Amino acid sequence: MRDHKAFLSALSPATRAALTETSNLAGLIHLAGHVALIAGLGAAIAARVPFWWALLPVQGIALIFLFTLEHECTHRTPFRAPALNDWVGRVCGFLILLPFEWFRAFHLAHHRFTNIPGEDPELDSAKPETLAQWIVHVSGLPVWGQGVALLFRLATGRERARYLSDRALPRMVREARAMLVLYTLAGLTLIWSPLLLWVWIVPVILGQPFLRLYLLAEHGDCPFVANMFENTRTTFTNRIVRFLAWNMPYHVEHHVFPTVPSHKLADLHRLMRDDLRVTAEGYAAFTRDYLARRR
Repeated sequence: MRDHKAFLSALSPATRAALTETSNLAGLIHLAGHVALIAGLGAAIAARVPFWWALLPVQGIALIFLFTLEHECTHRTPFRAPALNDWVGRVCGFLILLPFEWFRAFHLAHHRFTNIPGEDPELDSAKPETLAQWIVHVSGLPVWGQGVALLFRLATGRERARYLSDRALPRMVREARAMLVLYTLAGLTLIWSPLLLWVWIVPVILGQPFLRLYLLAEHGDCPFVANMFENTRTTFTNRIVRFLAWNMPYHVEHHVFPTVPSHKLADLHRLMRDDLRVTAEGYAAFTRDYLARRR
């Protein structure tokens, strides 16, 4: 079977151009739907509708999956306008404690060295190998401590990971300091109103485990090889998950051709599906199999 490079080489220039054409309209329509969901859930929670507390994890899922939009913004594919990608990415990063400028460098290094030990920064943190480790990982609690520590290292100019360029570091420092100021202001509002606690802080903490489960499927238990058809997994799922995740369950497709915007990944999937080697029939199936391999 051919590898991802052979697949790309076989695409005609016209097909490549059609697949990689970005669109402000398509991106803004998707963004409007995602924002409307968050705003609607937030309004219901703020109004204390009956059983409002049951909406907290739903709001958390909607919020935490802004990660996938931020991720796409690092590639500047959701929108045609580069500045729109950057500012949407920064807002998403603020809402989920993931500095956009830092994450762009981290994520692009992940694409250059996908699943290559010692090179891919995603492998710097080991995947869970026991049930106890999996429970801690999926809880999402370590992520928050790591995020706070990273933010302070960036704000004080002490972050020096191998994938960070000296040229980009000043932008990262400025962004981290601005985020700290905004978090401080947000925290001060809690003195007179618990609104942000219930529409943002508690939900996003409750939503983090769902993102952990989702992200583990992207490369978990894939071979440490360079071929994108082997080191990455596409997970077949429903439209709701694909909407919230900005079509990133088509993850092999994204890694093979990362300049394809999310709204065209289904088109790329149709061209690629016969070449896919690592897939899962849903996130529950992946999780079941992942844990079974560790018994």
